[in-house]
Amino acid sequence: MKQYSLIDDIGTLHTFDKVPQRIISLVPSQTELLVDLGLESNIVGITKFCVHPKDLRSKKQIVGGTKKVDYDKIKSLKPDIVICNKEENTLEIVEILRTICPVWVTDIVTVEDNFKMVNDFGNLFDCVAEAENWNRKLALALSDFKNFIQNKSVKKVTYFIWKNPYMVMVAGSGNFINELLQLNHFENVFANQQRYPEIELQNLNVNNDLDFVFLSSEPYPFKEKDALEMTCFTNSAKCVLVDGEMFSWYGSRLLKAFDYFKELHQKL
Repeated sequence: MKQYSLIDDIGTLHTFDKVPQRIISLVPSQTELLVDLGLESNIVGITKFCVHPKDLRSKKQIVGGTKKVDYDKIKSLKPDIVICNKEENTLEIVEILRTICPVWVTDIVTVEDNFKMVNDFGNLFDCVAEAENWNRKLALALSDFKNFIQNKSVKKVTYFIWKNPYMVMVAGSGNFINELLQLNHFENVFANQQRYPEIELQNLNVNNDLDFVFLSSEPYPFKEKDALEMTCFTNSAKCVLVDGEMFSWYGSRLLKAFDYFKELHQKL
């Protein structure tokens, strides 16, 4: 195969003499996508949070988490490439790993970004047919979901991702969660703030017309007791436990997310 070049989402030009064979993935959702693209045998290292497919951690070397990794262990695996994400992994991690091998960094904020990532992985790992197949399935599911949602009224929501203990972190704008909230006709009341702002629980009452408070299963594992505790801060808004993977994981997970969203709307 002749030399080829590709540019990742942060503008880094990568030139390869051959297709990268030994892959380390530091992003759980992207690990799942790599497996779904038929690249499981090429994966040599993953994070402790790479829980899909569920048996993968028993078969692959764990190299740390998303914010802290074992560089010596990564180096010993002799990777051809490490897959990172601008939000999930730190710039420091990326820069240190670049001294070991090429580091491909994604930046996923929109559904279109997701389609591009699948396409990029197809070109990067010479699995174009598999990538095109996944993008066809995702496009069909997206079209079907847009038909499902088109007549649903817009509801005002806030999406909690962390609790500590009287301050909570919510999803603002400029992230994939907010993109999927919008797609679901959920108006994020904190979309006027960037990324993941912290708010005081008592200030939640400012949004008197709030319809739902979504409590995510990750990264903080909100439970029923949290929902009960929140009710004194939410006025008439209903607290709902939601699957964080469906709202924040990109890649092939999006296919399952559309079915989950339909079920969620039917329960609300």
